Amino acid sequence: MESVRAVLIDIDGVLTVSWKPLPGAVAALRAVRDAGLGVVLVTNTTSRSRASVAAALARAGFPVGAEDVLTAPAATAARLAGARVALLNSGDVGEDLAGITLVGDRDDDVPDVVLLGGAGAEFGYEALNRAFGRVRRGARLVAMHRNLYWRTEDGLRLDTGAFLAGLEAAAGVEAEITGKPSRAFFEAALGRLGVGAEQALMVGDDVEYDVLAAQRLGITGVLVRTGKFLPRTLERASGRPDHVLDSFADVPALLGLSSPAA
Repeated sequence: MESVRAVLIDIDGVLTVSWKPLPGAVAALRAVRDAGLGVVLVTNTTSRSRASVAAALARAGFPVGAEDVLTAPAATAARLAGARVALLNSGDVGEDLAGITLVGDRDDDVPDVVLLGGAGAEFGYEALNRAFGRVRRGARLVAMHRNLYWRTEDGLRLDTGAFLAGLEAAAGVEAEITGKPSRAFFEAALGRLGVGAEQALMVGDDVEYDVLAAQRLGITGVLVRTGKFLPRTLERASGRPDHVLDSFADVPALLGLSSPAA
């Protein structure tokens, strides 16, 4: 694949599960970087800031820094700059939300936007009902992603998309998505790398939101059978990935690179 100059890589389920490296992933990423290819980690992770994500990966041995990470919260902050925002999220990503004003839970705190990040214990009835009421009163509904679930070392866990669908149906609106699979998110990654879509490869474990979304922009899509991958999801997908690999450890071979040292 001589035309590939850069690789976009999902993190959770591709490089790590519960922030622990998947077999061969560290060596494979080193091989990609040693070949001189551009790298950007594109993640819908909303529980950590870019700096925290990079630090966790570096501790696990991955050759990355904060400048290599594009998160859904960072992309969201750029999109919503200047807005008053009611945030429902599990985790602390405040440092990546510069430029927006977060409002509290009081009824007189009227937001321009109701923003959903990653799901967790915070997504209880009261919080979702408050979000519903604010959207009904005119606030825009924005979500960092639509992921239905993700994989942890304890198995699959529900994510924001499972709650967002009900909120959209109840309020009669469709949320704007700022992370994957939005076109703007992938275009931001390509812009950071300075390459065209035809020169990039996207590696992910979500066939719809990672792989097929990237392919619609002309990026070569690679689905890995790790993380949240399920055979039935691939069978029911809206399209076919350009490539399906067992894991990220197989990416150097796909690119025609030398086998990475373990």
